[in-house]
Amino acid sequence: MEKSNIIVVGGGIAGTMTALSLQRSGNQVTLIDRWEPGHARAASSDYNRVIRAISGHDEFYTRWARESRQRWLELQAETGQKLMYECGALILATEGHSDWEDASSATFDKVGVPYYKFNQDEVSKRFPQFKVPDISYALFEPEAGMLMAHRCVITGVELFKKAGGIVKRGHVTTDSTEKPLLDNKPLEADVIIIATGAWMSEMFPRTIKPISAIIGLPVFYTSTPNGSDLFDKDKMPCWIDHGQNSFGIPSSEGSGIKAMIAIPEKIDLDNDERLIKREALARTQSYVKHRFPLLENEKVVDSKFNQIILTPDTHFVVDWHPEHTNVLFAGGCSGHLFKHGPVFGEFVSGVAMHNYGTADRFKITGRKKLSPKESPSGR
Repeated sequence: MEKSNIIVVGGGIAGTMTALSLQRSGNQVTLIDRWEPGHARAASSDYNRVIRAISGHDEFYTRWARESRQRWLELQAETGQKLMYECGALILATEGHSDWEDASSATFDKVGVPYYKFNQDEVSKRFPQFKVPDISYALFEPEAGMLMAHRCVITGVELFKKAGGIVKRGHVTTDSTEKPLLDNKPLEADVIIIATGAWMSEMFPRTIKPISAIIGLPVFYTSTPNGSDLFDKDKMPCWIDHGQNSFGIPSSEGSGIKAMIAIPEKIDLDNDERLIKREALARTQSYVKHRFPLLENEKVVDSKFNQIILTPDTHFVVDWHPEHTNVLFAGGCSGHLFKHGPVFGEFVSGVAMHNYGTADRFKITGRKKLSPKESPSGR
């Protein structure tokens, strides 16, 4: 096969894994980002991210997550870098509002994902960190866990360079027709893949902005109690708590317990500071007090401000620009894309090389808002 000249714009997890797959397939790939790989503005730059197969009734993402888990473990073995901790994930099903969790159980049974179903008493005995008087039951996915997000991106970039890929610093914009530009000159390549996360919306105001929302989500890291390892990854799982609009990750490598309340904030990507508002801190501390009484008096030791791009149906975008036929979009929902990184990158690579078309769910057209019961992310 003739080697293609390909440019990938955006060095987060979507762009890095796509570039790596294409480079390893024998193409010459250049990866362009405005800042250094792993930079603090990227949605992929936090310390860690949850990896779990639970996706409601959606078998597609459930299978992708299981395949990606295997790929992450393979990359970990290849590089010697600790990319994943298999601490499990506990999904709390709120009394009277458990459609997503109910659907996930049926999907797990069909796909063959290992899991346990615990009642309140069983959760309290197995995971004494959690106070759960308001749940109906919980699902525990033992082969889930966390990805060390920043390390995953940096490791992916190093593998890409080792394979002969080129990493370049530059600010790609678009003209009035949405044609990509670099230094105000047309970007030329056989294929140009746009994987700029939240910035994709402002770069493509006619094509991507109408099907996306940009939101900011603050996360906080709370100290573990003096002399206790109860909230460390070896004894505590990640968790998803839709009834409280929250998710979190146990302390890993000294980080503290990560908790996020999913109450989105508006953000101007280029002009707003990445600072945490006091009311967001108060909301998170109130949640931590409610769900983890043993952490009530512990202090917040770190925080991050993540921005994400969301589509109405929370499906990804992998589709060609309607006018510029060599421009391929890759991204669209960084709220649950990270864990799928290796498989997502391979899929985008195949679409880019015209080995196959994209999935209907990933196309730009036909988007509609889904209810939490229908959505693969439960949102």
